[in-house]
Amino acid sequence: MIKAELTVKSNRQIADRTWEMILETPSGMTDDFRPGQFINIRIDGLYLRRPISICDWSDDTVTIVYKTVGRGTEAMSRIEAGAKIDVLLPLGNGYNTEAENVGERPVLIGGGAGVPLMYCLCRRLVSEGVVPAVVLGFRTAGEMFYIERFREMNIEVAVATEDGSYGVKGFVTDVMSDPGYTSFFACGPEGMLRAVDRAAKADIPGWFSFEERMGCGFGACMGCSCETKYGSKRICKDGPVLERGEIIW
Repeated sequence: MIKAELTVKSNRQIADRTWEMILETPSGMTDDFRPGQFINIRIDGLYLRRPISICDWSDDTVTIVYKTVGRGTEAMSRIEAGAKIDVLLPLGNGYNTEAENVGERPVLIGGGAGVPLMYCLCRRLVSEGVVPAVVLGFRTAGEMFYIERFREMNIEVAVATEDGSYGVKGFVTDVMSDPGYTSFFACGPEGMLRAVDRAAKADIPGWFSFEERMGCGFGACMGCSCETKYGSKRICKDGPVLERGEIIW
């Protein structure tokens, strides 16, 4: 974990209530990043930091995508390019992308705020020679983002919207029926993750990234603990990615 003061390169709205922020990083800082990790941002005037999944990174930048849902993220949306922000990074365990886990045809399933993390994972898998299928869910077409970025990687993308304004009317489980998937990776609201677990074939491996309120973000306060088959785990440190077989729903 690194505590750093990073400069905001850009901060722009990309969909309804959805913003993309790019932060400048010193060369080498992102060398050990893994898909599924997050950063924790300090916001002036607020006590707790805000954890945001890492969407992408390069040698000198890290990108996050966030939704404006409360005081913290509303304040983030007003940060201008050139400002400096205090961050902890990278946090969490991230996804295991070893070939024996992924198989030949993984499917990446993202709902709403879980989409940026799936984009990050998709880029990593493609760079390793694996071409996943992608399933994305949004409430409405106005909240959609990054669809074309996935397709620019020649990725098959299926989209569901709750109101039917784009793609299939329904949820991600309504468009993830391919029986040939060898594994799955998912991020989104817990209700979505639970539904994905029920819909996926019982004999394939899967990994879930959980969203949770966090106090410290690095395992000290125990505020985001959850029970698994192997005892209590901290979402911020032992997660946010948990294996399918260890989860107690």
